[in-house]
Amino acid sequence: MRILKLALTAVGILAVLMGLIWMGQGSGYFPYPATSFMISQTPWIGRGAILAVAGVVMVIIGRRL
Repeated sequence: MRILKLALTAVGILAVLMGLIWMGQGSGYFPYPATSFMISQTPWIGRGAILAVAGVVMVIIGRRL
C-alpha cells in the first residue's frame, strides 16, 4: 500500500507540473522550445488545466490512502 501511495503522489505531482507547462505554452507565457507546436495554441490551455486537475486528484487520493 505504501508503494501505491508513493506512486500516486509522484505521478500526480508530475501531472500537475506538466499541465502547468502545457498551459504556459498554450498561452504563450512559456515559449520554450521556440519550435514547439503548442506555443500560443489555446486548446493546450484547456488540456493543461485538465491534466493539472487530474494530477491534484491523484495527489489527494495518494495522500488519503
